[in-house]
Amino acid sequence: MAGGDCIAVLRGLQKLSRAVVTLHGQNAQQSWKSSYCLQQVLTAKGSCCSNSCRPNEPLISSSEPVDQGAVRDSEHISSHLDSSSHGEITYGKRDTPAPEAAVDHIQPADSASTNVGSQDDQRENEQALPALASRARQRRVPATRISRLMSFTGLAAGLGAGAVAEFSRRSVGLSGGSSSSSSSPFLTEANINRLVSTLCRVRGAALKLGQMISIQDGQFISPHIQEIFERVRDGADYMPARQCQKAIAAELGPDWRDHLENFEEVPMAAASIGQVHRAVLKDGRDVVMKVQYPGVAQSIDSDINNIMTLMNTTKLLPEGLFAENALRVARKELAWEVDYEREAECAARFSKLLQGHPFFVVPKIVPELSSKRVLTMEYLEGSPLDRQHNLTQQQRNKIGHHMLDLCLREVFEFRFMQTDPNWSNFFYLPKENKIGLLDFGASREFPKGFVDEYLRVIYSAASGDRKGVLDGSLKMGFLTGFETDVMKQAHTDAVMVLGEPFMKAGSFDFGEQHVTNRVRELMPVMLQHRLTPPPEETYSLHRKLSGSFLLCTKLKSSINCRPILEKIAANYQYD
Repeated sequence: MAGGDCIAVLRGLQKLSRAVVTLHGQNAQQSWKSSYCLQQVLTAKGSCCSNSCRPNEPLISSSEPVDQGAVRDSEHISSHLDSSSHGEITYGKRDTPAPEAAVDHIQPADSASTNVGSQDDQRENEQALPALASRARQRRVPATRISRLMSFTGLAAGLGAGAVAEFSRRSVGLSGGSSSSSSSPFLTEANINRLVSTLCRVRGAALKLGQMISIQDGQFISPHIQEIFERVRDGADYMPARQCQKAIAAELGPDWRDHLENFEEVPMAAASIGQVHRAVLKDGRDVVMKVQYPGVAQSIDSDINNIMTLMNTTKLLPEGLFAENALRVARKELAWEVDYEREAECAARFSKLLQGHPFFVVPKIVPELSSKRVLTMEYLEGSPLDRQHNLTQQQRNKIGHHMLDLCLREVFEFRFMQTDPNWSNFFYLPKENKIGLLDFGASREFPKGFVDEYLRVIYSAASGDRKGVLDGSLKMGFLTGFETDVMKQAHTDAVMVLGEPFMKAGSFDFGEQHVTNRVRELMPVMLQHRLTPPPEETYSLHRKLSGSFLLCTKLKSSINCRPILEKIAANYQYD
């Protein structure tokens, strides 16, 4: 997209914003001009979407007078956004619905399958999803960088306009309870809906980041961020049949159906990177085919930059997170996840590591129907662990024990871990009373030296050795040695709290634990006083560890954790 288009979009947004402010009075207009966060959105300092614009210079002069055609001009720009990105943006007053052209019109669908090879794209886009989350819709994936950029530009416009309207309402005392409990005018229900809708539509890296956040314990992140990303965790839109078939043919060739007895057009699941279809091979085997969304692999960097710009501009992320380090790791992991050939190799490696295990099942890969963007594997009949509501306490304890044991074995025995703890990656198989392990795209190795020191820190915490925790943390790079005593104590306290389940023999009741509350109380201190980001390996490792703890908590498992760690430590060989 040309730089002039970028400027036109933002200028139209500004004119719309000023028109809204003018309608609500001079006092609201003056307050808006002094709002730093809002100025960042409307002037787009340092975050232009075109290389032809110069960074750190406002694209629009904030002193430009309001003209009588402001609303008319901004509506023209809004129409341009509709035709370019198929966005879902609410214009003008918050209670006013968006123009019909801006919203994908969804009709209730019956249980019939998608009409394969239909030439009518509009009909494809109007079919509602019959089997997935009610929020998911059949909509084409924006596959080019320009189309994805326009989606995020439209989102920024919608968020900015919504925030201006909300800010002006508050300025004249007319909010009427329409905003969320947060003081930020960006976090209105309408803006949350805009963000969720855009993430579910564009999918890819942006949605993957949202899903990663959604599985974290709500004690550690803002409830408003949790609300946003909890909605997107299972609500991704899915490709129309024609776009999906084209993606498969590009990878497997035009005769890919010759290998199948049946292929279900409507996917059984739609996620951030791809969607999953059931199928039957010619030999009668039930399989699933994971088909990657077109354009996702090529847009990782731009998607991450776009969503983080929005998060930072709207002040949804706290300071002290060293977000640039986390994003560097996220980019690397997402590059792994879009490589299905690598995932197939990781799945085969896990299958070998867990061969003969009485509780875990790894589905077999079908090589002749797999490639870099399509992955076919045997079908496991079950459902995600977090949807199991009728398990006995004995079953809950058994599942929690095996999941925690596997997590520790992955890091300390295999030094190879599947680091994505999304609930959908762990299927309970009721007929076998086993757990099926899925999605090995984020699997990674850990260096022996890192694992040596990490085990020493964990075992020190489980043994009540505060000095061992502090010394090990310094050696690993969690601390520099120049932190304040307050920071050193907070860090040590947090590690000690996390070691409590392993401190003594006897069952630890995860359903009654207060570990997360206690660690949360320490987070403000650590965010304020942290001098260095944590080791690169810990981003994915701690995501998996915290996910395993949270899974045990949701299951209300009661586990004797100490013997699990003791067995690991007894068999471990340090360098």
